[in-house]
Amino acid sequence: MSRITTTIMAASCKVVCCEEERESDKAILVRFSNGFTDNAQRLDFATFKNTDENNPRKKIRRIVVAESERLSYVGQNFGEDLMKCNNLCRYYVGVLNKETMQMEMHSAQLFNMQPVIPGEGTQDAMSQDATVSYREKVDSLIEAFGTNKQKRALSSRRLNQVGSDALHHAVAEAASSVIDNKGLEALQQEVAETESQGSLSLHLPPCNPDADKQENVYPFEELLSSVEFAALEASGQKMAALSQEELQKLKNQRGNLCVVKHLENMPSADDSREKTARCAFYLSLLIKLSHQKIVTRKFWTEEGCPRVIQNKMLRTFTVETYNNARVQSTVSTSMRTKIAAHSLALLLHLGDMTVDLSLLHRDLEITEPRMLEIAKSMGLTLSKPARGKGDDTELQDEHRYASLILPLIKHDKFVERRKRKKMH
Repeated sequence: MSRITTTIMAASCKVVCCEEERESDKAILVRFSNGFTDNAQRLDFATFKNTDENNPRKKIRRIVVAESERLSYVGQNFGEDLMKCNNLCRYYVGVLNKETMQMEMHSAQLFNMQPVIPGEGTQDAMSQDATVSYREKVDSLIEAFGTNKQKRALSSRRLNQVGSDALHHAVAEAASSVIDNKGLEALQQEVAETESQGSLSLHLPPCNPDADKQENVYPFEELLSSVEFAALEASGQKMAALSQEELQKLKNQRGNLCVVKHLENMPSADDSREKTARCAFYLSLLIKLSHQKIVTRKFWTEEGCPRVIQNKMLRTFTVETYNNARVQSTVSTSMRTKIAAHSLALLLHLGDMTVDLSLLHRDLEITEPRMLEIAKSMGLTLSKPARGKGDDTELQDEHRYASLILPLIKHDKFVERRKRKKMH
């Protein structure tokens, strides 16, 4: 029976493959997403193509529209409505020529026709989706399908966001009110005065600018507490018992000019003499600490430093760093500045509120402009000794002195101006 059927089909129809077709010659097959049509003759079909023929992606784009009395359908071969089956397989349509009884095979493309409901335009939906962020889409999904834990986290985040917005609004109102009350110029002047102090204000010793006495501006108890001062008793006695030869040897060593100067001119009173000797030993520790990069245990054993003073200096003038699986105490650049400021405050108490800055910056091995900047930030008055007459005075070094005079001076911020190179 199958043989008879094959013979009849072969005698009545012949399949003929057409020549290579272009993309525009493909036949159009439509499939309606909501079912089958009862009468396809009542539908009016129209096809639209992209006008950009030079773009290889856009020139193959097609839109098929089917209109009826009740509803309209739209299908396209690009965008979200693109059917994946068009990329996975190829479709062909056979057209039978009844005169020649030959069936021609043509390439075809399948379109999925979607109904278009009036009042719900695609442009409105696209513009609405564009305004909604990804976070808002996720939040809406959590509200609809999220767990209780996710919903609680969403509610908490929204409450925090509301609180943050309220805080920003309150800060903006407060800032505007301050600007209205004080004025912009006054605020800019205050900012300039604050910046004039620079980063040095973070490393200055505790200061009381409203003090009625000079010694209370930088209190001695803030530099050395009573417990720390008592711990320096044995070390101070050794410093006071140094002979002239030992003082000369100490002077020839690195960074002891200020220390030797005060040891050579110690007061005769017992209390003042003992205070000077203890402070001289503490000052020598500060100067030697500023010369270190990494502070080891050997440093403290060589200097014979009391445990209380060791803990204070490590806590106040060093920074802990992690290197080679070990915690090290290092003296950074900012810590050297802090040591210089505390040394300057200590020398004020030893020298009747006057310090030789030239000796101190040589001991600390910092530049003189840096030393002057620290003295200015502490509100000290800078001066130079009057130059006398004669040839010997020309050979003497010009020393700069800093004195604590009430009220404290607010120095203007120094701005370095670069010299322009002359064009030849």
